[in-house]
Amino acid sequence: MPQGFTEAPAKFHGLEARDGWWRLAVVDDRDTLMRMAAFQRVAELAQTAGLVRAQDLDQGFVFEGIRVPLYNPRRGIFKPRQMSYLLSIKTVFPKRGNRVWYDDQREAHRQIYQGDEVVDYSFMGENPEAADNRNLRVACERQIPLIYFLGVKPGLYQIVTPVFIAAVDQAGLRAQVSFGLPDQSSPDAPSSSIERRYTLRAAKQRLHQASFREAVITAYQGRCALSGLPEPMLLDAAHIMADADGLLGQPVVQNGLPLSKTHHAAFDAHLIGIDPDYRVHVSERLMSLNDGPILEAMKTLHGAKLREPKRDRDCPDRDRLALRFERFRAAA
Repeated sequence: MPQGFTEAPAKFHGLEARDGWWRLAVVDDRDTLMRMAAFQRVAELAQTAGLVRAQDLDQGFVFEGIRVPLYNPRRGIFKPRQMSYLLSIKTVFPKRGNRVWYDDQREAHRQIYQGDEVVDYSFMGENPEAADNRNLRVACERQIPLIYFLGVKPGLYQIVTPVFIAAVDQAGLRAQVSFGLPDQSSPDAPSSSIERRYTLRAAKQRLHQASFREAVITAYQGRCALSGLPEPMLLDAAHIMADADGLLGQPVVQNGLPLSKTHHAAFDAHLIGIDPDYRVHVSERLMSLNDGPILEAMKTLHGAKLREPKRDRDCPDRDRLALRFERFRAAA
């Protein structure tokens, strides 16, 4: 435990997960019932949309006929007035003048990407006894399971549940957040170093996939870089160099291409290649086939120029494309 932090006990047992839904387990009190309703509502939102828009969260959840907020749009630490304990914490991407939000993406999530077992979370303001900060401390003492709304882009969130306040440092005005698993049988905080490492690694992977996809698709104004398909919901963010490549596989826009599901599969299978001059190459294997309009449309891409993003600085990295194109040629 780092100097200054006070570690939490592990003693809250109020909810359990069954078939993807949170249900009442042991503690039969109003706060737990409301927490169950909130967890169930965010599970519904995430199941339907994956990432959740702020306007959907603004609708809150309904408990005994009363609408209760899920978060505060203007503050990161939130306890509804109807509840006894903290319900959610939030991290957002700021909008900065003429800058594009994903320019700050890596910095905004630096704590999560660099974290080992837990993630630092700042207190609100400079008074450790302010109401928001007291709520963090109580959530730590009682090990209350919380909802974490992780900003992926302005107005869009990845929902992570459950998370816990693992420790607090009042003098340093910060807390530490540990992650639980969404499918664990009960919302107990991870109790060992191995569990904390595993759950944070899972959270990193989910955040990486979501934030990388949104940044790449936004850079290309929601269109497939090969076909021009203008529906973001049908697009993937394809890596030029796989994220397993520690040197070149970073989740940056220059290492990504927005591709439709079909074109993404063809790109990953080396049936389509893109050279460092942004020219598209269709493999001889596909060019020799004759089987319907989808294949014919793909064949017409041979020799075409890749659709480029709005900003030059977002264009695919030519060195990465060169390495990837070598693999395409080797697979021919």
